[in-house]
Amino acid sequence: MAEILAIKPVAVEGPVAARRDEGVLRLTLANPPANALSLAAMTALTEELDRARADKAVRVIVLSAAGKVFCAGHDLKEMTARRADADRGKAFFEETFAACATLMQAIVRHPKPVIAEVDGLATAAGLQLVASCDLAIASHEATFCTPGVNIGLFCSTPMVALSRNVSRKHAMEMLLTGETIDAATAKEFGLVNRIVPREYLNQIVNKYAQTIASKSPLVLKTGKEAFYAQAEMGLADAYAYTGRVMVENMLARDAQEGIGAFIGKRKPEWIDE
Repeated sequence: MAEILAIKPVAVEGPVAARRDEGVLRLTLANPPANALSLAAMTALTEELDRARADKAVRVIVLSAAGKVFCAGHDLKEMTARRADADRGKAFFEETFAACATLMQAIVRHPKPVIAEVDGLATAAGLQLVASCDLAIASHEATFCTPGVNIGLFCSTPMVALSRNVSRKHAMEMLLTGETIDAATAKEFGLVNRIVPREYLNQIVNKYAQTIASKSPLVLKTGKEAFYAQAEMGLADAYAYTGRVMVENMLARDAQEGIGAFIGKRKPEWIDE
């Protein structure tokens, strides 16, 4: 993998801190101790993701968090306060869950790979955030749960991302019991890719990100889009679709360059075309 490089600050104000270096944009939930997904936090994350779409200098995105909790899910205090509204909070609840759906889909549909760096607890919508990312690397101390059932609020929206990462029975086990699983169980379930010591988590995630960032941006975009699209299709449709994608990919200049570099035993020079 690529060498570990320092991450230089770009912006550090608000509920999300943004840092970029060597093609990697690091978005950090910066509202400890809970790093809750308040409406402001979800809006800030979505805005950062939207900006990154058009930024050619960004090739990979890392989602991390400050403090001992990765993300405690929705801001229940914020939501509870709105029960005093005339509609008992209905409009605000609709706005909150719509913003959450927009954020999660922005990650999945983003043209650039998104990696979750998880240290500490990821619960409810926080787990949903992890499950929505393309890769997830966790420390040994990371834990995960969908505890809504314990407080009278089934984790229905987190269920969407969770059930697309783990088996149905593992998903239902988490959703019905509300119990917390450790990092090893999360890896066994398929929720995370790798578990590493806390002291090396940042370095290893940076190495993964730099390795991916060294690839053709066009190919990364093409591959990620095709991966999620074919996953929603039947077998025959998936092969027909990915066959078309392969043909278009072969006609791209980056494929010509990459194959030529492989045959010529040299390093490719990507032009994103």
